[in-house]
Amino acid sequence: MKISSKFTIAVHILLAVEIFKDKYKTTSEFLASSVGANPVIIRRTLGSLKAAGIVNVTAGSGGASLARKPEDITLLDVYLAVTGSDETIFNFHGNANNLCPVGRNIHTVLDPCLEGVQAAMNRELEKTTLADLIKRMNECL
Repeated sequence: MKISSKFTIAVHILLAVEIFKDKYKTTSEFLASSVGANPVIIRRTLGSLKAAGIVNVTAGSGGASLARKPEDITLLDVYLAVTGSDETIFNFHGNANNLCPVGRNIHTVLDPCLEGVQAAMNRELEKTTLADLIKRMNECL
């Protein structure tokens, strides 16, 4: 099972918006060509990023721009914007049999471990800013 690609698509979009800001209008069609995704997915992702205050989107063919400085946008901000703050990386099966001793106790046994993994991931995502990734990207170009 893989984690949704929403996060990596959002990071790709933000990097493209910043890298190309002075050269192109970063419209959903332009961004879709970079990401290799349908423009509808790009528009949905931009909507989530806009709602989180990470991007500004100009209607029509105006394109997107960052709403905050790259150093003020962490990967955790992006992750939470596109996945929702209540979503975790692990989806727990919901029909455990309470008549079974394992089914009755699975949450008690496994939840603390999964919560620890989620917290560790969040701490790691919070350490990296969009500015860090832009610097790395510019080294590649």
